Amino acid sequence: MQAAGTSYLGIGVMEVTPDRARTLNLGEVRGVEVSRLENGPAAKAGVREGDVVLEYNGSPVEGAEQFARMVRETPAGRTVKLTVWRNGAPQTVMVTVGERQGTVFNTPGGTVRIPEMPPIEIPRFEWSWQNSVLGIEGESLGAARQLAEFFGVRDGVLVRQVLRNTPAEKAGLKAGDVITRVDGANVGSTREITAQLRAAARTNRTVTLTVVREKREMPIPVTLDQASNPGIPGEPLPR
Repeated sequence: MQAAGTSYLGIGVMEVTPDRARTLNLGEVRGVEVSRLENGPAAKAGVREGDVVLEYNGSPVEGAEQFARMVRETPAGRTVKLTVWRNGAPQTVMVTVGERQGTVFNTPGGTVRIPEMPPIEIPRFEWSWQNSVLGIEGESLGAARQLAEFFGVRDGVLVRQVLRNTPAEKAGLKAGDVITRVDGANVGSTREITAQLRAAARTNRTVTLTVVREKREMPIPVTLDQASNPGIPGEPLPR
């Protein structure tokens, strides 16, 4: 998602889990991992997918929401110092913060342009979070009233990307769908989706998602893979 008039780096990030911290040889669970990289300021400065951003202009990065806020609050055109973890060691990358022009929604099937909105109403979406239980990359629509209206919902999670060979793909979810409920419970973020999946998985591996597609509501049953079932004891809960 690209929103007009906002400071941005051109990356998607996800929280660092204990398993990822061990894999990346991080001494502790901290920072955010770069999960998606577009042709933007960060890529031009040398940031790579798989980097873990530990510090932003000297301030520790505690999580994805905090990192997104720090970027939004940085004026476009200012150069910032990122401390990233790469190949088992910290590195410094200097990035000049960019400014979005226009509003574009990119999907694997093409590009959807969203009509211009008054500046005060433009949602500041820059970040997406992965839910690996379902196999989606999604964005919350709760704080973006006009964008929610564009998709025909009041709240929910916009599916930005469906990962291959996942429960979401097998169930028929598509980029551009908006998930509003899981087994009847309202959801407004990928974390809430994960929490509902954890609760449902205790008794049943099949859950029903309420999805709005082209402004029409429909139920979609999803069977969770055993390997990604969040109710299995000992399995880390994906974010």
